[in-house]
Amino acid sequence: MIQLVLFLLGVDYLRRRSLTLAVVGGIWLVIGVSVFIDALDGVLYFPIHVFAWLLLIEGIATLAIARIGVGGQRTLRYVKGGAFMLAALLIMLGNHHGNFVLSMIFGTLFLADGLLQSVSAVVVRYSRWRIVLALAIVEILLAVFFFEPYPTHYVGTAPYAIGLGLAFGGWNMLWIAFRVRRMESLPPENEKALTLSDDVIADPTLAEKSAATKAAAAAALTSLTEADSPFEWDGPPAADEKALTVHVWTPVGSARAQANRRLIVDRYIAAVDANGVISTGHAALESPEGIYISLYPGVEIDRAPDEFGRILRATRENNVPGTFQPDYATESKAWCESTTRVRIRNYRPDRLKVFWDKYQQDQTYNLTYRNCSSTVSKALEAALEGTVGTFHGRDTGWRAFLRLIVTPELWVAAQIRKRAATMAWTPGLTLDYARALSMLADPRPFGYLKMARLAVRKMLRSRREWRQEASDAADARAGRMDGSGAS
Repeated sequence: MIQLVLFLLGVDYLRRRSLTLAVVGGIWLVIGVSVFIDALDGVLYFPIHVFAWLLLIEGIATLAIARIGVGGQRTLRYVKGGAFMLAALLIMLGNHHGNFVLSMIFGTLFLADGLLQSVSAVVVRYSRWRIVLALAIVEILLAVFFFEPYPTHYVGTAPYAIGLGLAFGGWNMLWIAFRVRRMESLPPENEKALTLSDDVIADPTLAEKSAATKAAAAAALTSLTEADSPFEWDGPPAADEKALTVHVWTPVGSARAQANRRLIVDRYIAAVDANGVISTGHAALESPEGIYISLYPGVEIDRAPDEFGRILRATRENNVPGTFQPDYATESKAWCESTTRVRIRNYRPDRLKVFWDKYQQDQTYNLTYRNCSSTVSKALEAALEGTVGTFHGRDTGWRAFLRLIVTPELWVAAQIRKRAATMAWTPGLTLDYARALSMLADPRPFGYLKMARLAVRKMLRSRREWRQEASDAADARAGRMDGSGAS
């Protein structure tokens, strides 16, 4: 999540605040290690019940706005809210049974995530699979640590988890602050891509140092009339509004025959039609500036069920020549209209152009690590890099950071990105990722405030209706009395 926050805020934003970032990261790291060590003897000084109340409030708030989400966003919100509330209630119990159940939950989560990542690393074999496999083994060891009672007989479960979370978060902040300071000293002619994420190909700092990019950025900023642009919008862009568009053909929607529905599988992985043919769906990205990004295999890939396991490997032997579609009109006419579209107003055309100019030089296609979905996700990240920290060219200060931290879609996007980075990007994951990022790049009214406003409006409307009913009843009584007096 830390990397996603800093990626959206941008390198320029971070460079100006790298010292503060390093200090906060160091404090988090020290506090996390201290909390973990404090829990080892079973005598806790950490205000665990205060933390439990904060968890409970966050869980209730997340569940209250969960229905606002779309697709996978809604599901992840319900999962997050329910998990936070359950953890808070177990901590508040404060007895052996509550601590034991909490330990089993944490252990199961670490074990499941570790096994999932280790299996995907061995099967897919992406570029950094050995590193991910090592981290997965560490997660499995942490699961064992939570499962066994030593040394506190499960009393220190919650502080262990809090300490680990703070320590890892602080370490990530320190690491990124160091990387940002190194970026600051890079000479302009250095072509080495030194980015916050290895998934982003183009180095945004190098793009900013070129005169052509600066001219394009200035033209884009002028056309947007930033001074008059709103900071938030209540809803997606209108059909005639300038916006970046992510097109997604879902596996079920793009199947040639009636698909056999399978929960989750046909949403995020693949759909199998009545003839046994596998459909993985498709994703593309379109910008108003004329850029269309849609990578497709140049040769037909054998997607028979008995061969599907072999082609999942992200290895060279599964690379095939790819082809980029010229535009959406051509692609949709040859195939079908996209199933779903996600549109984003606040993006950087210059960053997207730099990414696309470099990425399209290689037309390699791989079903797992370089497919249509991974291409669109990388392009989307390139287009949105720094858009939150410098909203339409204006530095939003710490306001942007605080707003980003408390937005539920940040957690949703972080979970999706983690799963996709360690397994594979699919059209379903790209769709949910684009939806979450659209809520972050195009600030919307806070879900909590929106729900509160809806509740207040409903109460005011009800009061007006009650007053009107009372007034009508009083008028009716007065009319009856006048009628009886006249008679």
